[in-house]
Amino acid sequence: MAEMSEVQAAVRVTARLLDAVAADEALCEAAAAAARACIAALRAGRKILICGNGGSAADAQHWAGELVSRFHYDRPGLPAIALTTDSSILTAIGNDYGYDRVFARQVEALGVAGDALLAISTSGNSPNVVAALQAARERGLATIGFTGQAGGRMAELCDICIRIPSDSTPRIQEGHEVLGHTICAMIEAAIFPRPPA
Repeated sequence: MAEMSEVQAAVRVTARLLDAVAADEALCEAAAAAARACIAALRAGRKILICGNGGSAADAQHWAGELVSRFHYDRPGLPAIALTTDSSILTAIGNDYGYDRVFARQVEALGVAGDALLAISTSGNSPNVVAALQAARERGLATIGFTGQAGGRMAELCDICIRIPSDSTPRIQEGHEVLGHTICAMIEAAIFPRPPA
């Protein structure tokens, strides 16, 4: 019974966080603006690049999968690349240039003006994510950050910074996941409207 209470308490903490996210008009507008930026990139024939470390790397891969494959319904794939998946590229860059360059080097190689970069870091200070944003800005990509409430170094490098109102890494990640899914759904609906039933 104690374990069940612990589960319920944990769910309630997340529920309170999501209520706070839903009530934060500026935060919700930032997420909507992120979706609009991605939609504009895709409509211009560009692509979405996504990066992050650890759990944020998992989010990058998850969101890219939702876009390339499908989210709510069948439709053509959308061009999205998680910069976290190719072990040969990651280890080559890490070996030759250092771990701080693993995402920036890929942005330099793959990114073109008009693309969008989704950069995820709960602290907002991950050096390799910050370097990716710097590279993206130099190349004219739209820069969209997902962080915690402080924003960190990323805040000044992002055209749009989505700050989850928490300092707890798991809570921030949960907020990112909800808004990431929402943005994927908005992109899908805008680029390929759901066919009539």
